[in-house]
Amino acid sequence: MDPKPDRIIQIPVTVQGGCASTSSGCGDSHGRKSGLPAHIQAKIQDHPCYSEEAHHHFARMHLAVAPACNIQCHYCNRKYDCANESRPGVVSEVLKPAQAIHKALTVAASIPEMTVVGIAGPGDALANPTRTFATFRGIREQDPGIKLCLSTNGLSLPQHVDDLVALGVDHVTITINSIDPEIGARIHPWVLWERRRVFGLEGARILISQQQKGLEMLVERGVLVKVNSVMIPGINDHHLKEVSRRVKEKGAFLHNVMPLISDPAHGTYFGLNGQREPTEAELSALRDACEGDMNMMRHCRQCRADAVGMLGEDRSEAFSLARIDQDLPDYEAVRERRDQVQAAIRERMAARKRQGGTVTSIPSAASATPPSVRPVLMAVATKGGGLVNQHFGYAREFLIYKATPDGVRFEGHRRADLYCTGPEACNDRAQVLASTVRALEDCEVLLCARIGIEPWSVLEAAGIMPNGEHAMAPIEDAVMAVYREMMAAGRLDMAAEETTQCA
Repeated sequence: MDPKPDRIIQIPVTVQGGCASTSSGCGDSHGRKSGLPAHIQAKIQDHPCYSEEAHHHFARMHLAVAPACNIQCHYCNRKYDCANESRPGVVSEVLKPAQAIHKALTVAASIPEMTVVGIAGPGDALANPTRTFATFRGIREQDPGIKLCLSTNGLSLPQHVDDLVALGVDHVTITINSIDPEIGARIHPWVLWERRRVFGLEGARILISQQQKGLEMLVERGVLVKVNSVMIPGINDHHLKEVSRRVKEKGAFLHNVMPLISDPAHGTYFGLNGQREPTEAELSALRDACEGDMNMMRHCRQCRADAVGMLGEDRSEAFSLARIDQDLPDYEAVRERRDQVQAAIRERMAARKRQGGTVTSIPSAASATPPSVRPVLMAVATKGGGLVNQHFGYAREFLIYKATPDGVRFEGHRRADLYCTGPEACNDRAQVLASTVRALEDCEVLLCARIGIEPWSVLEAAGIMPNGEHAMAPIEDAVMAVYREMMAAGRLDMAAEETTQCA
């Protein structure tokens, strides 16, 4: 049995009607704040990369058919035969269009929760237009029900907008790191434009102009646009709020500010030259600052260009060319099963909303709630489905939620080393636990389905209280329930904040 410390006073959870999991309004997690039109919410409700709610329930896959790139980025080093790194630009194998189509249909037959097929590299999708569009056409012909999605740096976007629309690609992500050429030239040293390399400020001006033009053209044609930006401390961190404001003006509906990955082992220019990554606190503060202008994405995993499965997992190794069958099953039966599975998921999501959704705020009747109550960060171990349903020992990442008197907000995720590798074998426990404590040092609670005595003791000693009492509960409900318990116990006074690491 899991160890259980003295119980904190239990306060009944009052569910508020009508709204989903954050305090910023009703609807999808990106629609709550700004009231997105119903037709846009319908487009993103099954898209795990565009909807915070959908990422708990639906899967995606990236097809690595685009090896070439038309710009150089100081944060990128593409690898085409790597199985060990988890970051954009990395794949185990580059596919030809026919191979990619076959793989997409095979995965669709095996993972009925898959709603989206995207092309995101390992180079740039539109620097390889023949391969990209041949792949999309083949998938569209075989399975019109799969959403098609594309990520691009935007340099070649304007000339291909009509092709994207004709193929029914209605979700496009553009990586925009700057709207100032002086800043852009520090991130992208050159672009390949009209068959020549253009360096420095001139190249940055061309890239920015093409990105903005392509964004406008997509929006005019009704394509949903998400903008990705890489946060690079000391270079574009203070500039990204202006980027967010500009792309919102142009019609983008979602902004994903991602942290720079600059591990020297990856061999990138920034990594080899000592450019530091942002801290979790810096990233969260920038996202909060941008959110005044834009809906922010906080659940991005910076996936490989051949990722398969739910966000937070990668099953690409199981679907390598050497492992997939050459013959497809009866695809009509595949589509029928997929439609049934996905309809059941949507019904469960809708039923939850009809029942009142999740707890979004402390009830107004709780007049004893002081205005000085501080927020609390909590980590959650989950296998998906929006539930607290994973054993601590099997978690490769933890989702981070912030609880306040106004509600619960998803903040992001933290990667972790796997504590347990099987029933008889565990990794170096002390090393793994120390790494987990560092990753979660600003959290006060860790919610999981179960946890052993040793990790419980180490986490508790570090000021992170494990909690296994909300197993299989919806995440936001569990977070708010624990927050209320802490409030009732008098542990949330702002006066105590000086001794707390939580942001």
